[in-house]
Amino acid sequence: MVSRAVTQLYDDILRPSGLRVTQFSILATIARSGEAHLRQLEAALAIDQTTLTRSLSLLQRDRVIERMPHPDGRIKAVRLTRKGRRMLDVARPLWAQAQNKVLRELGTTAWHDAERRLARLLHVAVEKRRLGRGAMRSVRRSPRRPSRN
Repeated sequence: MVSRAVTQLYDDILRPSGLRVTQFSILATIARSGEAHLRQLEAALAIDQTTLTRSLSLLQRDRVIERMPHPDGRIKAVRLTRKGRRMLDVARPLWAQAQNKVLRELGTTAWHDAERRLARLLHVAVEKRRLGRGAMRSVRRSPRRPSRN
């Protein structure tokens, strides 16, 4: 419930840019390195591959990002288009405005406390997901037992 309300606050303020906060995060992450591939984005944003792929497809459809070749053909790399850079340039000050609004409402002490707690929660969630993937890999690798029927 809290995450939806905060997301809505940022989405409302970002609306003039044409981006939602999730899209803003993806574009800002790509912009930091100039290009990125799916695994980098998954790790940086702590987002699952299905959600990320869907978001990237929509951004590509809207010509905000473009796919680019990667030396390893299995890797899907993306970069911002000129349109994507313009949208991000419009969105950055709006995002800062949303961030300042949250800071004013919470106060810096409460903000830093929330940030610390959320970072810990993120770490726990990411670690659990990573361990779950490892468990799934070992289950897939284990030989099948013969049926007793």
